[in-house]
Amino acid sequence: MAVRFGTDGIRGRAYDEVSVDLAYRLGRAVAAVFDLPVVVGYDTRESSPVLATAVLAGLVDGEAAVTDLGVIPTPGVAVVARARGSVGVVVSASHNPYFDNGLKVLGPGGSKLDHVTESVLAAALEAAAPAPADLERHVTVDEAAQGLYVDLLRALVPGDFSSLHVVLDCANGAASAAAPALLRASGARVDVIHDAPNGTNINEHCGSTHVEDLVARVRELGADVGLAFDGDADRLIAVDATGAVRDGDDLMVLFALDLARRRALGGGVVVTTMSNLGLRRALGEASLEVVETDVGDRNVLLALEERQWCFGGEQSGHLIFCELAPTGDGLLTGMLLLDLIVRRGPLAEQANAAWRRVPQSLVNVAREDYDDAVVARLSEELVARYALADEDWRLVVRPSGTEPVVRVMVEALEAGFVDEFTSALRAAFVA
Repeated sequence: MAVRFGTDGIRGRAYDEVSVDLAYRLGRAVAAVFDLPVVVGYDTRESSPVLATAVLAGLVDGEAAVTDLGVIPTPGVAVVARARGSVGVVVSASHNPYFDNGLKVLGPGGSKLDHVTESVLAAALEAAAPAPADLERHVTVDEAAQGLYVDLLRALVPGDFSSLHVVLDCANGAASAAAPALLRASGARVDVIHDAPNGTNINEHCGSTHVEDLVARVRELGADVGLAFDGDADRLIAVDATGAVRDGDDLMVLFALDLARRRALGGGVVVTTMSNLGLRRALGEASLEVVETDVGDRNVLLALEERQWCFGGEQSGHLIFCELAPTGDGLLTGMLLLDLIVRRGPLAEQANAAWRRVPQSLVNVAREDYDDAVVARLSEELVARYALADEDWRLVVRPSGTEPVVRVMVEALEAGFVDEFTSALRAAFVA
C-alpha cells in the first residue's frame, strides 16, 4: 500500500502506521531525492527518539551528510535548515496524543515541500530498501542547535518586553526548554506550566488544544497574556488578560491590520476554509483582500508564494510571516504578539475593537459514519427556516489530514441556526 502524505506529512499510530521500517525508508528516500545535508529534530513523545534513530540510520546508509538536532520545535528544524542550507526531517505528531507520531520533510532551506517534490519523495519511499536489524549509526548530536534557534528568533524580534507578565503553556512538548529561554531573554516576566515532558504527557490536557489551565493561571496571576504552544510548537493560541481565548483568527486580524497600517502587508491575507466569517468581514471592511485555501499551512504558504504576499495563517494558530521565517512558528508568533501588545495596547482591547466573531461550530464525524446526504438535508431545512442569505452562513466539510474523521464546520450570523445545526448533526452522527 502506498504511504499517504497528509496535510502535514505522514501521521498515525507510532510503531504501527508510523513504523521503524517506515522511518528508516523515509531517511533513505530523503537521501536519494535531495543532494544536500540533512538535519533531523524530534519532539518529546516516547517513540520519537526511536523513530528518529531509524530516520538517521536511513540517511547515513543513503550517504547523506546528517546532523541530529535532538529535541527541538519543528520550526526550529526549519530555521536551522535555512541557516545551514540543509533539508530537514521532523519526527513529531504535533498536537496529537503521545501514542501517535509523524514524519515530516522540510525542503531546501526549511521550506514546505511542494506537491511535485512530495510525489517524487513518495515514489522514492516506496522504492527504498527495508530497515536492517541494526539501526545504530554514529551521528553527531548538535547540542547548540536549540540555542541557535532561540538566538535567531531573538534577533528577529529584539524588543524589550520587560513591561509584560507572560504565562507559557509548553504542552510538555518540544518548546519546553526553548520557549522559556526565548521569552526570558526578551526581558518579560515569565511563568511556565506544562514544561516537564515524560514521554507520555505531551498535549495531555495542555497546550494549544487544551487551554483551560492556561486561562486559569493567567487569571490567577493577573498576567498580561498567556501563550499556548502545541507539541511541536509550530502553532500558537493566546489568552488575553481577561482570560478570553484568542485563536489564530483573532491574531490574523490584528497582525493584518497592523501590517497594513505600517504599509508592510505587501498585498492581502491568505486564510483557510476554517477561518471565521467574521474575519473575512473585518478585513473586507479594511479594504484588505482575503484569499482562501484548503486547510494546511503548506497550502497557505503556496498561496503566499504564488501571490508574493507575506502573511497568512490558520484558525488553529499556524501563522506565517514569510519575510521572517520559512514556515509557521509558534514562538515567533508569540514574540511578535508581545511586540504588538507593547506598541498598541492590551490584547483584549485590540481584539474587541478590531472584529466580531460570527457564531461557529465544529463537529468531528467518524469517516465511516459520515453521509453527505444527511448533512445536505439538515442544512437545507435550517437555511429555509431561518431565511438566511448565502453570504450570511457557511458550511465547510473536509476529511481531516491528521485523524480518521470528517470535520463539519458551520457558521452563521444567526447563533440559533448554528446551535440547531450542531445539535442535529450530533444527534445524527455522534454517539
